[in-house]
Amino acid sequence: MNKAIITLTILISIAPFLSLPAHAGAPLDTVQLNVNKGLEVLRDPKLKAESAMEVKKEKLRLIYNHLFDDVELGKRTLSRNWNSMNTDQRQEFVKLFRQILEKAYVDKILSYSNEKIVFDKETMLSETQAEIQTRVITSANKEIPIYYRAILKDGSWKVYDVVIENVSLVLNYRTQFNEILAKNPPEHLLETLRQKVKGQ
Repeated sequence: MNKAIITLTILISIAPFLSLPAHAGAPLDTVQLNVNKGLEVLRDPKLKAESAMEVKKEKLRLIYNHLFDDVELGKRTLSRNWNSMNTDQRQEFVKLFRQILEKAYVDKILSYSNEKIVFDKETMLSETQAEIQTRVITSANKEIPIYYRAILKDGSWKVYDVVIENVSLVLNYRTQFNEILAKNPPEHLLETLRQKVKGQ
C-alpha cells in the first residue's frame, strides 16, 4: 500500500472516534453557532415588521432550546432548595423560570442593533464543564463581557449560566429565590412565579 492509501485507511478507521464528544466538538463552537443563528434571526429584514414579531420570537425560542439546559439552569439556581421540591414542583418551576427569563430579557434581545460580538476563548473548568468568554462591542465602542458556562450532557454542550459584566444569572436569581424559600414552602415560590408570569 502506498502512503496515500495507508493515510486514508487510518482516517477511516478513526473517524467514528473523532465524531465522539472529545470535548463534544468544543463548547465555544456550540455557543458561537447558536448565538450566530440568533443574530441571523435578529438581522433578518423579513422579520423587522411588527407583524413578524411572534415569528421572530418563536425562531429565537428554538435556538434557545438548542443552547440552554433549562433543568440544569433551574437546579443550579435553586441550589439545595431543589431537593425540597417534588418532581411536579420541579417541572413547574423549570417551566415558570423559563417564562420569567423570557419576559425579563426578550425586549433587550429584540433591541439588538447590530453590535459586534467577539468570541474570545473557552476555558475548561472540568472534563464536563466549560466557560466561553465573549464580548459585545457597542456602537459607542464599549465592551461588555458576557461569559457562558456550559455542561456536557449526552454528548452535547448546553449552557446553564450566563455571566454579564461579572453578574451571574444563576446567582442573581438564587439570592432572590433563597430569600423567599427561607421563610416559605416551595408552593409559595411557585405561586409568586405564576403571578409574575401573568403580569400581576
